[in-house]
Amino acid sequence: MKKIWIAAGLACALTLVGCGGGEKPAPKADAGTPSAGGAAATPDLDNGATITGKVIFDGAKPVMKTIDMSAVPACTQAHKTPAKSEEVVINPNGTVKYAFVWIKSGLPADKTWAVPTTAVPITQEGCMYSPHVVAVMAGQNLDIKNGDPTNHNIHPMPANNPDFNQSQPPGAADIDHTFAREEVMVPVKCNIHPWMRAYIGVVSHPFFAVTGDDGTYSIKGLPPGTYTIEVWQEKYGTQDQQITVGAKDSKTQDFTIKG
Repeated sequence: MKKIWIAAGLACALTLVGCGGGEKPAPKADAGTPSAGGAAATPDLDNGATITGKVIFDGAKPVMKTIDMSAVPACTQAHKTPAKSEEVVINPNGTVKYAFVWIKSGLPADKTWAVPTTAVPITQEGCMYSPHVVAVMAGQNLDIKNGDPTNHNIHPMPANNPDFNQSQPPGAADIDHTFAREEVMVPVKCNIHPWMRAYIGVVSHPFFAVTGDDGTYSIKGLPPGTYTIEVWQEKYGTQDQQITVGAKDSKTQDFTIKG
């Protein structure tokens, strides 16, 4: 009888099946990693199309409101001149800063796009969010910093993603956060300083941009196709344009926002 049990034990050890579950569990995929069906795509910068343009403001330049930070001396001391609201920022050349431009539709529905490994920073500085508008891919890390000598509270208010609300004292470690699903746009506030506002564009692909000090944008590596390209601006909403591009095309698509 002992010989039978010894033989059974040897068989179990050799096969590593049953008798204690010798099989190792399959490793879990990282967030954003595509399934075994194929690698995630990246923009083809050599053969894809490029769309560039600017967002122009047509009308009387709006007056930005002065923000009253007098209740928090650490905030007022951070500014040589009183801080202004940023809901509409017009550049000296008549273009719009902080406009969000993205490919709204037209990309292949069956394609998965690789999520960038670099984080996108947003800093609480001078009791303002900097930059006022940021953009990330779904699953991409948002790096939230507190550069002020006062407490802050980061509170994105998404509709299609879980709510997120976290305090950040001065000198605290950066807060890392991701959004799992596309959402244009996610408003952000600070529960401690009610004037603090920002917006986050969350997109399921890498074809988007935020205009800067010259009001221009550039979207590169687009596959050939016909697309709806949209601009979003905090006060004036959205407008769409249709554009068709071929391989290695370079096209211009400007937007005009009427004040």
